[in-house]
Formats: sequence, structure tokens, C-alpha cells
Amino acid sequence: MTIADDGKPDEDENPVEINKPVEKEPQANSRPIHIEPKGSIEEKEKKTSAQDDEAEIPKKRHLNVVFIGHVDAGKSTIGGQILFLSGQVDDRTIQKYEKEAKDKSRESWYMAYIMDTNEEERDKGITVEVGRAHFQTETTRFTILDAPGHKSYVPNMISGASQADIGVLVISARKGEFETGYERGGQTREHVLLAKTLGVTKLIIAVNKMDEPTVNWSKERYDEIEGKMTPFLKSSGYNVKKDVRFLPISGLLGSNLKTQLPKSVCPWWNGPCLFEALDAVEVPYRDPNGPFRMPLIDKFKDMGTVVMGKVENGSVREGDSLLVMPNKAHVKVLALFIDEDKVRHAGPGENLRVRVSGIEEEDILSGFVLCSVVRPVPAVTEFIAQLSILELLDNAIFTAGYKAVLHIHSVVEECEIVDLMQEIDPKTKKPKKKKPLFVKNGAFVVCRIQVNNMICIEKFSDFQQLGRFTLRTEGKTVAMGKVTALPTVGESA
Repeated sequence: MTIADDGKPDEDENPVEINKPVEKEPQANSRPIHIEPKGSIEEKEKKTSAQDDEAEIPKKRHLNVVFIGHVDAGKSTIGGQILFLSGQVDDRTIQKYEKEAKDKSRESWYMAYIMDTNEEERDKGITVEVGRAHFQTETTRFTILDAPGHKSYVPNMISGASQADIGVLVISARKGEFETGYERGGQTREHVLLAKTLGVTKLIIAVNKMDEPTVNWSKERYDEIEGKMTPFLKSSGYNVKKDVRFLPISGLLGSNLKTQLPKSVCPWWNGPCLFEALDAVEVPYRDPNGPFRMPLIDKFKDMGTVVMGKVENGSVREGDSLLVMPNKAHVKVLALFIDEDKVRHAGPGENLRVRVSGIEEEDILSGFVLCSVVRPVPAVTEFIAQLSILELLDNAIFTAGYKAVLHIHSVVEECEIVDLMQEIDPKTKKPKKKKPLFVKNGAFVVCRIQVNNMICIEKFSDFQQLGRFTLRTEGKTVAMGKVTALPTVGESA
């Protein structure tokens, strides 16, 4: 059962398996991908004022696309192919990667090397961190977030999805591989549930490896996968007709990515290619005039303190005075960067690097929020939430005292359920009269949650991206929820 965007429970016919013991999960990382030398921030600042004027907010709309799915479904290969087809990588670089992959006896992985840049990832063939790259179509600028598929790196996948506007769920059509990813224990189900909880409202289902000999662009295999996925997507809270689109592709060959499939290859397909489907996605509304909110995912030193994140609400200009919460540090914006370009002004939805004065790099943690001084983000140590319980192991009881790891925007923090306030009947959507002592799998409950350290969150009704979360224990997703109320203390800076 999941929680729909209207705050009501949805039934989930296939919950995720959960364990009880708490395990502190690692802070998620994201790594920029440098396709070619771009120069340091210092060099970028040597632009003339005329160039700076040109580098105001780009006219094209901007979308963050996260690639999710089971390990080895082909996410990194598709990401690499997109960068090649959109002119971000040249033939010489591709030839170098082909040789490197062949030397490792991994001939089919060479496109993934564009996205998987460190040696551990290349040797294992597994994405660990969240790859980040950029490409453009005629109407849209895209940031690719290549999320790990392996269950050991789900915290990093959560980091990627929390920054995304739309998701591309990659499914392998190869015989046996779809089944492995879709069945219990596979990451296809968990990634769908997490994506929905993290605010990825639009999904493109890329049925990959259609060129593989066991598939050979078979309509029957494609229809089988669509038929099995559709009920699960519905149970996860997606409106399949409105918010989901299925596409057959080959990431290795680049088929149906930038140009439509020729009839000679796939006579039964009449739909768009991936680039067209991405262009057609409606941009989620963000308020450029609202209070500024930018959860921080990283920080570093470069001629001062530089913070990174995605603007979830409001706008920012060079020279603005802002707050870093929860430590209430007043900072001044010295410079703004979108991708590699220095700009003077940026609106919601942009991935920014912001150089600030007034705070040291070591005083900033992932999960802090850069926000407006007039309406700062609330900082709390407890809150009330609506929670959808997925699946617990036989020896686990969800009751007061239950501990888990909370993931909310870029925050990763240990938490404890301190009070089960009321249980909601999933059929009538009304509270049950008796206060629960514990709840079971599939329950929908209102509870009070406490964390060890001060965290920055919002009510879901005010800011969705700062008000939806997941609870995980020992590598499993236990529950999903929405923040419904905050204590009075903490609502003022």
C-alpha cells in the first residue's frame, strides 16, 4: 500500500520485504561527470560582463531525469548512448572506451563507461554513485541522474531520485532478466515505490535489450512485460494512462533513443522515440516567487565555500542574503553556476552550485537547506506523519520504540517511532476508534517520529519534495510517508 498524492492510502498488492534491525546507511553521494575539460570555477569567472549577461537563466526549460531499475538492466549504457547521440561525446572517446572494455573482456559495457567513471564501477560493471551529466533537445535541457540498481546502493538511488522530476525505469526484456528484477527481492519493484514516494510523478518505462537474440523485437515479449508491470504501477500510485509511457529500445545499439524505430527493425511499433517522449513530458509547476528552498547534496572549497543542490522553490540572485538551516547561518550569495555556466539569477528546478560567504565548508552537512531569511525552512527533531507500512519480517513489530533510517530529500538520519496516534482504515479512509499498540503489514497509520539531530523538513501540503520520506532498516524499505504536522517550536528560525 502506498500513499497517493491526495494523502489517501493506496493498496499495494506486492509490498516490499522488510527486516527489523536498524543499520545506519551511508550518506548518498553524487559525482559530476566531466566529458571534457571544462575549467575551474575561477576560470569561468573570467568571462566578460557581456558573456555573463548572456548567461542568464537559459530559455529552454530544464528537467532532471533519473534512470532507475534493477542492476544490469542497461541504465548506464543508455545514459552513455544518449550523451553520444546528443553530441556530448566524440567518436575518439567512444573508441577509447571500446578498447578499454574489450581489454577487460566486457565488450558490451563500453557505453556504460561514459557514465561509470571510476575503476571500481568499471571493473564490477555496477554503478555505485549517482552519475550526473547533461544533454539538450530542441526544447529542453536535461540533467541525467544515473542511479545505482544494486540493492546495496539504494541510499544512493534515493539521493538521485529525490532530485528528479521524471523517471526512466529501465527493464531488461532478455529472457529471465525481467523476471529476476520484477520478482520479490528484485529492485524493479522497490525502485518504482521509492520513485513515487520521492516525488517522481512521471515515468517512462524503457523496455531495453529488445535486440537481444532471446527477444528479437518480439511484440509478445513487450506486451507480456507491459501487462505484468501495469497493475503494479497502479498499485504504487501511478496513473498509468496519464503519467506512464512504455517504449521498446536497445541501449547498446541506440535504437529508438534519438530517432524512431524503422519498420524494418520493429514493424509493430508506431510510438515515439525516447527523446520525443522526454520532450513531451509536462514540466511540474514550481513557484519562482515563493520562499527559496534548496536542499544541499554536497559542498566543497573553491575560492570559498560552494554548495550544490536543486532549487525546489523560489528564485535566487547574485548578492542575495540567505540562511543555511538548521544552523541558522546567514550567508551571502557570491556566485551562481548552472552546469558549467556562471549566471546571475536562477529559478526553481535548476541544479545549482552556489558560492557563499559567511559559513565554512566544514559547518555544512548533506541535508542542510539553503533558504530565504523571511520564511526559513522549519528545523525540528520530531514531527507527525501519515505512514504506509509495507512488509515486516515475522519477528518485527511496528510499535512505539521501532527504529529505522529516515530518508527525506537529502537527509539521512536515524529515527524512532515514539507514538502510534491512530490507524486509518484503508477501505473507508477514516480513523479507527481504538488507538493501536502496534500495526501489521499493509497498515496505514498516523504516528509521531523523533530524530536524533535537528533536520529541515516541511509539511507535505506546503512543499511536497521536503515533506515526503521513506523509512528503511537493514537495507530494506519499511514504510513510506508524508509529513502532516510540525511542532510549534521550530517553525520560526
